[in-house]
Amino acid sequence: MRLKDKVAVVTGGASGFGEGIVRRFAEEGASVVIADLNGSVGESLARGLGKAACAQTTDVSKDASVAALSAFVLGRFGRIDIVVNNAGVPQPPLALEAVEDALFEKIVAVNMRSLFLMARHFVPPMKAAKKGAILNIASTAAVRPRPRLAWYNASKGFVVTATQSMAIELAPFGVRVNAINPVAGDTPMLKTFMGGADTPEARAQFMATIPLGRLSTPADVATAATFLASDEASMITGVALEVDGGRAI
Repeated sequence: MRLKDKVAVVTGGASGFGEGIVRRFAEEGASVVIADLNGSVGESLARGLGKAACAQTTDVSKDASVAALSAFVLGRFGRIDIVVNNAGVPQPPLALEAVEDALFEKIVAVNMRSLFLMARHFVPPMKAAKKGAILNIASTAAVRPRPRLAWYNASKGFVVTATQSMAIELAPFGVRVNAINPVAGDTPMLKTFMGGADTPEARAQFMATIPLGRLSTPADVATAATFLASDEASMITGVALEVDGGRAI
């Protein structure tokens, strides 16, 4: 029960790493708000977790939607203790000059702008309370980029730099900000990264680049997230923890 009585929001919490984090946070005693564009899946997950979770359909790239999420959380719980910025979109492997405007703008909106909007609406109550933990899900792509994923890599580099910038600015207010850099994971995004073909051969190519020889899982990321969000990590801020099986070495 390391998160007992904490109120947490997890964006993109209905599937993949986000779902793993939601489930672990609920097990650890938190009240968790699942903020996901796929509202029906979020509602289904919340029902399965009982009183520990609720869901709010949210487009993290839109200011009005994030404002509504903040109003829902503060109206229901009166505070926010933990924000997990997990929502993200992948890109298929493409030459950097071949990426079309629409895909680039989507990467910017979901992977980058969402952090700005979540901070706009959730940092003020954390500042007022003089406490809080923000966790941004970045990627090993930020520190060890793969070819043909240039703009996705760059968006995750933004997440790491934003994490450090937020950490130094919010430290005087008692708010900690950290990131997690997972390696390629066994999640719905994997198929896109592999160019649409989730085959044993394609997975083997990915796993060959990971010294521990396997993909990351939602449980791996959730374990790291629980620690960084908990009071056990009260002296840790501004880090990007690699959960990558040695990929970034």
